[in-house]
Amino acid sequence: MPDELPPSVEPRIAPAGRLADLKVRLASGAVLVLVALGALAGGPYAFGIVVTVVAALMSWEWGRVVRSVEPDAPMVVHVTAVALAGVLTIFQAAALGLAALLVGTFLIFALMFAQRPMLSALGVLYTGLPAVALIWIHADAPLGIVAIVLLIIIVATTDTFAFFSGRLIGGPKLVPRLSPNKTWSGLIGGVSAAAIAAAVFGWVVDIPPGRLAVDAVFLGLISQAGDLLESSLKRAFGVKDASNLIPGHGGFMDRMDGLAAAAGAAGLAALFLNPSAPAQLLLYWR
Repeated sequence: MPDELPPSVEPRIAPAGRLADLKVRLASGAVLVLVALGALAGGPYAFGIVVTVVAALMSWEWGRVVRSVEPDAPMVVHVTAVALAGVLTIFQAAALGLAALLVGTFLIFALMFAQRPMLSALGVLYTGLPAVALIWIHADAPLGIVAIVLLIIIVATTDTFAFFSGRLIGGPKLVPRLSPNKTWSGLIGGVSAAAIAAAVFGWVVDIPPGRLAVDAVFLGLISQAGDLLESSLKRAFGVKDASNLIPGHGGFMDRMDGLAAAAGAAGLAALFLNPSAPAQLLLYWR
């Protein structure tokens, strides 16, 4: 038997492999969507628990990427601080949740003081702030669910249309040193599509479409910045995926980078502008 398949056979096998990978990706994506929908429909506790678990898994992934080790003392502190922050926010103590994140950040900085501690310490804020923001915004009844759905629409639409616009139009690269596949056409196409989708969503739920379109432009740009940040982090440490927790997709950091950045930005804006009604600020600017 020859060592290699005849050239005529190889093309028939390669598409089958790609088809199998696509099926895995679609199945994993469908499960993620179902879990997200169930969390949204299940009320504040269900949503908060899901967000906290995902944030804790992202914290574990951060330690694997930055320090290339399995559980160590900084990773335990990181996961514990983020999980505690999520639980406190679920029980309407977001301020204490933020305090837990700050304590965790300083503890890791102290533990890693002689070993370039900055990235390990900042990981607590990277994974913890978006979790606190999402749970906090969601709890702002009756607008919380609407605000979370808007965030998801913005990030998902930006990602999807950035990919297709970049592939179809091409053109100059956005930041080739950090992400060789991203283009300016992809960024413009993704953000533009997100603005349209947000405006349509505003029309459906009777919220000023123009305001939601503006939200989409800013948060879409921030979500793409978050994507670039996570890509540059993995590139710096020579890592393709943060983990293999999601078959066909890599890890939660790989899937949630844009949403983490957009949610964190929305949460910080609400903290300074209207801490008593974060969802209302995002939707109505007041």
